[in-house]
Amino acid sequence: MPLSLLATGTAAFFTLGLIQAMYGPSFPLFQARYGVSTAGVGVIASAHFLGSAVAPPLVGLLLRRLSVRAGMSFSLLVLAAGMLGVVFAPSWALAVAAAFVGGLGLGGVSACLNAAYASVGARAVNLVNAVFGVGSMVSPLLVAGLTGAGAGVATGIPGGPFLVVAALCAVTFVVGRVWGVPDIAPAPQDGAPARPGVQFALFAALIASYVGLEAGYGAWTVRYLTELRVADAALILSAFWAALTVGRVLTGVFAARLRPERVVLGSAAGLLLCALAASVPGLAGAAFVLAGLALAPVFGTTLAWLTRTLSARLVPFLLVAGSLGGVIAPALLGVLFARWGAPAVPAFLGTLAALLALFTVLAARQARAGVGGAAVP
Repeated sequence: MPLSLLATGTAAFFTLGLIQAMYGPSFPLFQARYGVSTAGVGVIASAHFLGSAVAPPLVGLLLRRLSVRAGMSFSLLVLAAGMLGVVFAPSWALAVAAAFVGGLGLGGVSACLNAAYASVGARAVNLVNAVFGVGSMVSPLLVAGLTGAGAGVATGIPGGPFLVVAALCAVTFVVGRVWGVPDIAPAPQDGAPARPGVQFALFAALIASYVGLEAGYGAWTVRYLTELRVADAALILSAFWAALTVGRVLTGVFAARLRPERVVLGSAAGLLLCALAASVPGLAGAAFVLAGLALAPVFGTTLAWLTRTLSARLVPFLLVAGSLGGVIAPALLGVLFARWGAPAVPAFLGTLAALLALFTVLAARQARAGVGGAAVP
């Protein structure tokens, strides 16, 4: 694949990473401008995530008629409009509505480009998703640098960071026009599974398990390590996200030639070992960081694996399954933590890792079951 075709994905996923991690650090700014309470300010982040969850199935339908470039360009316009709405909204209700619109744009760009790069291969989709992690790490620093929010200073209109995202939408649009966007490869004809509906359901369960693991680690690492009296719990969480990003780069560079089912199954085995090690206080910190490395190959590799047997136009629908895993797993883990205490965390994460391995084995077996039917269009 020409490196120039990665340019659009790099610009787009860096932009998406910025906005995905921008709302939390901006809470003091919203509170200062609109006078909302601490309990109520999180609604704007929820609206953003709701929009990003609603968009992929809509994009999946549109990609049957539109090109990836057209879908991405329209989604970038929606994202930029949402960001401008967040900046200039005269009321809290309109700011929340604008965040929902921005979320729709983010979900649209993500669905279009994940489908396109997944059809190119594991290397491409893992590398562009690694850039998303870089954007997420830069985002809190950008908010603090432009507004002073990191020092507890609320400067009023949270314009700077969100205007940067709007400007980067324009940059990404130009990059796409100059260097192009990979289009979705045709659905495979050879090697199509005998029961494509079952195959897709297994991939959906696999991705839901993965996102549940990622969200579980992200939401409960600090609380769990604090319960174990492990020092620097917040720093360990940051190292987890950094390891996830580095792991995606390494996967993109080195793992593209390996069979995807072996990569994902190896990741599941590593995650199971990390969960077991996390139950030992002396090993817990290192186990959580290594879990980031073990998680890294799963998402992009699974998307690329799906395109070997099914149409890449199903990728947006796969992202919906991932969103469900991200919603259910942290909440369920909270219930288990309240009932059984800290040991519930590694037990739950280990169970999800085992399910990830199970769905991987079943998906690989189903893919080898025969060529009894055509790929889903």
